[in-house]
Amino acid sequence: MATTPKTLFRGAATTTVGTTLYTTPASTTTVVTNIIITNTAASAATFTMALAGTTIATTIAIASLSSVFIDLRQVLVATNTITGGASAVTVNFQIAGVEIV
Repeated sequence: MATTPKTLFRGAATTTVGTTLYTTPASTTTVVTNIIITNTAASAATFTMALAGTTIATTIAIASLSSVFIDLRQVLVATNTITGGASAVTVNFQIAGVEIV
């Protein structure tokens, strides 16, 4: 069994909250270990995120020029997705985890 730490997603959010950010590959289990959401704008924004179809954050406010840190250990099996989006494209997601093959 090989484990590979990796960045699951890094980039700007879209304004569509159901945007797929990551899909667990076939024959793979992924453990999401932490998520950082950063708002680079001078005005507040909101974000929404779901893991495997279960919402973990719904329209959460994020102040201007600030970050939210989510520390978790969530297992995703093959084809499970991470979806998310924000009220502005100035919101960025950084999602880290480990893939197990």
